[in-house]
Amino acid sequence: MKKVDINQKMDINDILSDLENYRPKRRGWTWRKPVENLKIGPHQYSDCSEPLKNSIGIPAAVQYFDNLDPQPVQTITTEIASGRFEDDIRRMRMAAWHGSDHIMVIRTAGQSHYDGLIEGSPQGIGGIPVTRKQVRAQRKALDFIEEEVGRPINYHSYVSGVAGPDIAVMFAEEGVNGAHQDPQYNVLYRNINMIRSFVDAAESKKVMAWADIAQIDGAHNANATARDAWKVMPELIVQHGINAIFSHKVGMKKENICLSTVPPSAAPVPATKYDLPYAVALRGFFDEYRMRAQQNTKYITSSSREATVTHVLNMMISKLTSADIQSTITPDEGRNVPWHMYNIEACDTAKQTLVGLDGLLDMVELKRDGFLPQQVRELQERAVLYLEELLEVGGYFQAVEMGFFVDSGMYPERNGDGIGRKMDSGIGAGTVFERDEDYMAPVTAHFGYNNVAQYDSAAVDNPSRLIDGCTFEKPEKIIFIDELDENDNVNNRLEEKEKYRNTNLIKPEVEWLADGTVQVELFLPTTKRTAEFAAIQFAKKMNLKDPEVIHLEVLHPSEGTRVQVKGKVEFDLDITTLDIPEEPEVLSDEELWEEMEKIPMKVVAATVGQDEHSVGLREVIDIKHGGIEKWGIEVEYLGTSCPIEKLVDAAIEVNADGILASTIISHDDIHYKNMKRIHEYCVEKGIRDKMIIACGGTQVTPEIAVQQGVDAGFGRGTKGVHVATFFVNKRKEMNNEN
Repeated sequence: MKKVDINQKMDINDILSDLENYRPKRRGWTWRKPVENLKIGPHQYSDCSEPLKNSIGIPAAVQYFDNLDPQPVQTITTEIASGRFEDDIRRMRMAAWHGSDHIMVIRTAGQSHYDGLIEGSPQGIGGIPVTRKQVRAQRKALDFIEEEVGRPINYHSYVSGVAGPDIAVMFAEEGVNGAHQDPQYNVLYRNINMIRSFVDAAESKKVMAWADIAQIDGAHNANATARDAWKVMPELIVQHGINAIFSHKVGMKKENICLSTVPPSAAPVPATKYDLPYAVALRGFFDEYRMRAQQNTKYITSSSREATVTHVLNMMISKLTSADIQSTITPDEGRNVPWHMYNIEACDTAKQTLVGLDGLLDMVELKRDGFLPQQVRELQERAVLYLEELLEVGGYFQAVEMGFFVDSGMYPERNGDGIGRKMDSGIGAGTVFERDEDYMAPVTAHFGYNNVAQYDSAAVDNPSRLIDGCTFEKPEKIIFIDELDENDNVNNRLEEKEKYRNTNLIKPEVEWLADGTVQVELFLPTTKRTAEFAAIQFAKKMNLKDPEVIHLEVLHPSEGTRVQVKGKVEFDLDITTLDIPEEPEVLSDEELWEEMEKIPMKVVAATVGQDEHSVGLREVIDIKHGGIEKWGIEVEYLGTSCPIEKLVDAAIEVNADGILASTIISHDDIHYKNMKRIHEYCVEKGIRDKMIIACGGTQVTPEIAVQQGVDAGFGRGTKGVHVATFFVNKRKEMNNEN
């Protein structure tokens, strides 16, 4: 594949080309590289990592801070699950530019329901890239995306279900960098036989350890499942402990074992009183391991505002304690539609918050007495007692049978609503067998008895030498299956949307290329129930296809309701037909300040004729709104309804460099007649060749304004920087002419 061009869309066909011969360029997880006392521009950072080669900062950075885009030290996750891996690749590229270096492709169909490894690429399996083709294509794309942004990107998925070991092997072969793996998840939430689950986990973890794959556990699911999530904190600590020590005993490095910690509560409860003690208690027990902080999906609603606030509050906990990986759950969880923009918005929220809190622990510290340490101690004691009782009843398996887990009582209280599973039942029950005496497994990273010494004593530590290397050492031994279904496959999907790939035709989208989906926001002055169905009718009258209400929010029981509706447009647009004017030139703050410091400038401004409008002109003038005063231009403001003669005479009297006139009223073209009169009166007074004249208003067209004799016209959307840039450039032009 040729090098990715920043100014070109990623060519999916190029990625799929020669995919059978692709080999990942690296394996294993990569953490960000902290930079001590990083200095970018005039600012110094305590908790940041190496900047990116190419990136897009938050909007404020672009508008006010000269594209400043520091990267926090925490790895930032984005979670993608559209079900079409070719479209997910495009989203991955966008996310990487906004600071994500952990691309987690999550399931929309449960991978843990599969009985074996699927080959080929049917769309029907959902968002999870369980097929080799999907994994290989996405990892190949990420290889080039990471070159583009200048930072390694970790690719992540799930090793779960009875197909877990198969998937772990494939992930190791294909350069996957991170994965969820927790046998307790299989037992509790997928009803996989507990013996089978732990045996499979031993195999899977051994393979992941060989491939240096970072592991995230699944303990947080209890928090998202229990009736009263904030009551299962002691259990969560125990679940983390079971999986962490099991993973380490199998052979995983502790720095690659990540606890998926989720704040157990959310506003409107007093969240910090629950969340902060829990975070401190957990880290106190597991300080040798990594922390992956994730928002609790239990409390995600369809409100993007609410999800964002909860996300930010959660990251305050991350900064006050620690987080090596910061996940970015989005409102998609509450809407069941993965939107491109919310992935990016969540990455920006994480980046903005973590950087905004840079150096927090250099300025504040957690109290060592009082409420916080008391709560921490109590949670840790409850967790220890929980584990002691688990051992007293006979161990983990017996405790699961007795419904210990996901019980919504705060231990030792029990509500009797825990998840119970039987040791001899569940998916895969009775499928674990004792190995025969002559069992042989001449493969790398195999957990357990290999029985290879009888064939070659040197093969004990390297059993695959008996077969001249397995697929880990010899990837050419992998049999690559391209497609399973002649109808449901990526080639057909690409062909279906070919006219929108690298062409002039575009359609709106939120999930898949040219899916046509748009969102409309309405306020309807009626009750919630009425607003819901009225919004659908409004959407239909806007010619949106398949409209669906995705968010309802009562602003008052009778006065009104906020409604967000999604639907589809069925038309596309040829961008070559667009009449796009040139983007106005804008000088930087530094350039404008420098010009005003060298040669000060004075301008006389007013709204002319019988016009009483003042707001627009004041926003162009006043420093408070980013007006021309900001850069040191002195303005003599004469108010509204100012006669043309008064404006020009004032300019002469104060020896102004320019005139700035606002004229809004447009009946009988009075706005253009006023402009012409300003020009003519300046000619009469003999100052036209020395005076810069700029006129503006909502009905002003720049070209027609110039035809009236003035130097520039400014229409709707004009900012102070546009006018200041014009005055500076025009003065330079006039000085050169003279």
